[in-house]
Amino acid sequence: MSESNPIKSAVEKVVDTVAHHGHPEKAEIPGVPNSEPPSLEEPVEPREPLAPKPDQTGPDTFSPTGQPTGASQDAMAQGGAFLTSAQGVRLPDTDHSLKAGPRGPVLLQDFHLREKIMHFDHERIPERVVHARGSAAHGVFRSYGTAANITKAAFLAEGVETPVFVRFSTVLGSRGSADTVRDTRGFATKFYTTEGVYDLVGNNIPVFFIQDGIKFPDVIHAGKPHPDREIPQAQSAHDTFWDFVSLHTEATHHTMWNMSDRGIPRSFRMMEGFGVHTFRLVNAEGATTLVKFHWKPKLGVHSLTWEEAQLINGVDPDYHRRDLADAIEAGAYPQWELGVQTFPDTPDQMFEGIDLLDPTKIVPEELAPVQPIGLMELNRNPSNFFAETEQVAFHAGHLVPGIDVTDDPLLAARLFSYLDTQLTRLGGPNFPQIPINRPHAPVNDMLRDGFHQDAVHRGVAPYRPNSLDGGCPFQAGAAEGGYVEVPVEVAGRKVREAPASYADHFSQPRLFWRSMSPVEKEHIIDAYTFELGKCYEQAVKERQLRVLANIDPVLCREVAQGLGLPAPEPTEPPAELAPSPALSQVGREWPTDGRIIGIVADESCDLGVVGAVRTAVLAAGMVPLIIAPKGGMLGTMPVQRTFLTARSVEFDALLLAGAPAPGKDAFGARDAKAGNLLPDGAVDPRVVLMVMEVYRHAKAIGGWGTAARVLTAAGVSEQAPGVIVGEDGEQVLRETIGLLAAHRVWERFPPAA
Repeated sequence: MSESNPIKSAVEKVVDTVAHHGHPEKAEIPGVPNSEPPSLEEPVEPREPLAPKPDQTGPDTFSPTGQPTGASQDAMAQGGAFLTSAQGVRLPDTDHSLKAGPRGPVLLQDFHLREKIMHFDHERIPERVVHARGSAAHGVFRSYGTAANITKAAFLAEGVETPVFVRFSTVLGSRGSADTVRDTRGFATKFYTTEGVYDLVGNNIPVFFIQDGIKFPDVIHAGKPHPDREIPQAQSAHDTFWDFVSLHTEATHHTMWNMSDRGIPRSFRMMEGFGVHTFRLVNAEGATTLVKFHWKPKLGVHSLTWEEAQLINGVDPDYHRRDLADAIEAGAYPQWELGVQTFPDTPDQMFEGIDLLDPTKIVPEELAPVQPIGLMELNRNPSNFFAETEQVAFHAGHLVPGIDVTDDPLLAARLFSYLDTQLTRLGGPNFPQIPINRPHAPVNDMLRDGFHQDAVHRGVAPYRPNSLDGGCPFQAGAAEGGYVEVPVEVAGRKVREAPASYADHFSQPRLFWRSMSPVEKEHIIDAYTFELGKCYEQAVKERQLRVLANIDPVLCREVAQGLGLPAPEPTEPPAELAPSPALSQVGREWPTDGRIIGIVADESCDLGVVGAVRTAVLAAGMVPLIIAPKGGMLGTMPVQRTFLTARSVEFDALLLAGAPAPGKDAFGARDAKAGNLLPDGAVDPRVVLMVMEVYRHAKAIGGWGTAARVLTAAGVSEQAPGVIVGEDGEQVLRETIGLLAAHRVWERFPPAA
């Protein structure tokens, strides 16, 4: 996305948008169900299936053994104008079972009934134990070549473009849970490289709860719903979670990130990603470098407020999923730079006193800057959620030459766990042959048979060495591009212990706390108070306060006050650490591509101005949604939201084209949001509610015409920070876009005295 001044003329922006996105077929307002509008009556003339929407695609057409087929993606989709059985037999009726007379018993010979019901009974596969709730997209990664001196990985050579498939997810909730819960987010990227599949399987938080993978079942069991009632769903605000993390203080750093605004991202498009672990890169000469991977979003890192997140969970529980798909359909392709922090591969694997094998520690960017090595753009939506997003299988052990693992004990468990889980979820060992998982490099693995074997292997000698198949397949050394592990020396006694460097559980959480802006600190205090306030057991609350006391006395005191408990004294002196500005989300400006702008209007407004503003929003690479008293058309413009269906949390900013009078459904029995009309009945109360919420959530508000009447009704001053009132609607929009670049009007959130 362009990072130039967002306040451009509409004409300039149109040119920029088309030239950059290269997507003239992009949807003006994304979200329509199909590529053609439906007819009013049921279609009866046979025709081929509709083409997918321009933003949708399936996996590239490779064979189960990684050979390019050259086939159109249509070859992988269902075809034909007529309904058939799974065997291709055309069917005349799918509404009535075969019976002995209209009122007679159903006949066992009804093969269509049996096939249809059998398949329906087995439509679901086991969901992931963690990261069950996910969304994904296709894209491309373009390497800058700046990593070529530290790794021989072919996809990181200069100018190489690699197809990718990226899945974002929450950790704790089920597939049916809501998107905007407070939780860690998964950020998993599958690179279809010429040397085989490489998976970078990370999170939006750079550290983890535990230092050793043997405790992974424990921390997940603690975070999941209580086993007796299966509640609460998709959240950590309950006793078992806080019982565990207050007893395992190594979880303190990750918990601090989760209680910050990072735990409730604005969208997947505005979320950082991290590889979490330290990896070892090896270059063409065999020299090694230790690295940590970072994904940096070009739109910046932004979050929701807690109240917004709670409202969204009810108003639109698919908020993040919809945002990603709609942005891609609208041509606002999200981008991330991949970067690395590099460290010398020393025998102790330490850097500036920080243990690089400890997954609960970061290296501040001020000590080791993140060096960009490539750009990823997501530009195509899946055409089938189950076939792609649900069946994609990531594995931390899917590596390519030039990238190796380290001795991080959490990573070791992941190298086992990811592979093992696919056996149950995807029905056996042949999951790499599912189209979304197929490598884009030739496969000759000597693996045979098993459930869902789609490859038709040839030859008679699936073993090595052999002569009956001419010796094929042959082994590949490093010179032939084979994967050769770095020959690291390993020695030591067999022990179940942690190194002494793992014992510091509080200095880095304190570093994070000290790096936050005042408003971010207030949000952290609120999150801890809310989460612990949901616990029943006083002992759990008191124990966690002891943990907070070792991070910061203000944090501990404020949370304790909210819980009605005394603040304990620290058990160790707080470390004196310089803040890391890179950890804060506040204080910079970012592009506004794909932001959602609500425009409130009715027939009394100057619809010419509304139309011009709407056009300018589209030209600026954002999405305008017209909000009116009723659906249908407002003049020549389609209405996307009504006062009944709209809620403030859908929009990044709100524009008021006037002061709409109450709609005909503005009474409590029809729409509870309306409540009781204002005494003079001058403004629709649901518009007033939207303005009050938008103001409370520190979003930009713009207005012209009679908009000041709405502000007065909402108790919002025209002179308040982030409120733009003028006579020219397009000028109001330009100033509003300027405010949006900072994400929120942070001045509305003064810190506590």
